[in-house]
Amino acid sequence: MKTQLHKNFNTNGFEIGASKLKQFLWYYIDVFFFKSRLMPISAVLVMLLRLFGAKIGIEVRIKPGFHVKYPWKLEVGDYSWLADCYIENLDWVKIGQNCCISQQAVLITGNHNYKISSFDLITLPIILEDGAWIGATAKVGPGVVLASHAVLSMGSVATTNLEAYGIYKGNPAIWIKNREII
Repeated sequence: MKTQLHKNFNTNGFEIGASKLKQFLWYYIDVFFFKSRLMPISAVLVMLLRLFGAKIGIEVRIKPGFHVKYPWKLEVGDYSWLADCYIENLDWVKIGQNCCISQQAVLITGNHNYKISSFDLITLPIILEDGAWIGATAKVGPGVVLASHAVLSMGSVATTNLEAYGIYKGNPAIWIKNREII
């Protein structure tokens, strides 16, 4: 007997955290200034993110093509660099100081419980501690912590926490060696 999936979809009390007007305005700001890549000036992009509630430190660089679902659920520490990456932050994304999120990396804070017919929404924050680096096209799943100075190599997928100063590679990402900074 087959169960009808998603019939009683459950969001588990998920709240966007912003008024309908704020959501509407962000949608158009995101399309015109971020997704379009027409605004190459990082300071303007940072100002717009702050205007919509993002907590962003000093000397942060935001590159054209950067996307964040809800800027009011984003924190970025000083001197961090965010390329044309994609942050689907149904929950908080906290990025420490001196972090790098490279080209077309993806951070996803939400998922669904596929084991039950109501396909419940599950959201968990993502935390990048100081000095963490996410390589180009790499992916980070809900609830993952990249500890201080951890590296997720290009194209890799992190579904569990990465230890401090570790370099991780693969799908799923596994520890390869220690990161040594000179």
